[in-house]
Amino acid sequence: MNAIISASELEQERAGRNPPVLLDVRWQLSTATAAGAAPFDGRAEYAAGHLPGAVFVDLDRELASAPGGGGRHPLPDVAEFGAAMRRAGVTAGRPVVVYDGGQGWAAARAWWLLRWTGHPNVRVLDGGLPAWRGPLSTEVPAPEEGDFTPRPGAVGLLDADGAAALARSGLLLDARAGERYRGEVEPIDPVGGHIPGAVSAPTMDNVAGDGRFLPAEELRARFKTLGASEGEEVGVYCGSGVSAAHEVLALAVAGIPAALYVGSWSEWSSDPARPIAVGPDPQ
Repeated sequence: MNAIISASELEQERAGRNPPVLLDVRWQLSTATAAGAAPFDGRAEYAAGHLPGAVFVDLDRELASAPGGGGRHPLPDVAEFGAAMRRAGVTAGRPVVVYDGGQGWAAARAWWLLRWTGHPNVRVLDGGLPAWRGPLSTEVPAPEEGDFTPRPGAVGLLDADGAAALARSGLLLDARAGERYRGEVEPIDPVGGHIPGAVSAPTMDNVAGDGRFLPAEELRARFKTLGASEGEEVGVYCGSGVSAAHEVLALAVAGIPAALYVGSWSEWSSDPARPIAVGPDPQ
């Protein structure tokens, strides 16, 4: 099953016999787009225009639990996540397509959660809303209640100990910007640097200028250069388990399974007992 879908493919499927459930997960990492600007409001963006039939999903409230010991975006309560997906009309027998404002990170988080909880057919709209050339709607749909029952464990999940072990025994990729990996800047978390043994692999290098993923063969070549040899166990982390989900998605496009460390650097760096590496090298 493909992990992404193009806008033209989505247009065809929407006109088919089993059109996908559409989820709009617009979200931004920063609290404001510029100094003095209002915080980003994904729901307001959705209200101004969305794919016809799409249901808005709030990343901070429905795809994560409250920040705390598990990082800035811990896993949501599974029962609450399942209820949110059913309210959005998600069923086990109908495909799901997720999109965001174009960056792909939030959509990838929703994609990963649905895959982790066992949904068999979830894809991300490649390029997000900017790639869509069809009409937009301001009508808020009232979907029929879905029947999706989450069953966690369908794809790989790491905790802090598992991430530390994988950095030694396999390949642990850091999806954040290189300057954060090196510890030169840290705009969000308590301290800069990276998990010892992790390899810098900014997820923005997985996409072209229009936000669409690079071709699968180019992604395979990139990850091979980073150490993803055949049979190698791979894991990914970022700041809080959002952009890392985007890298897990890129790996899936390349045909490489990977586990996600959801707590990521926000959890790791908040524990003074965890070692921290700085500089360009993994160690």
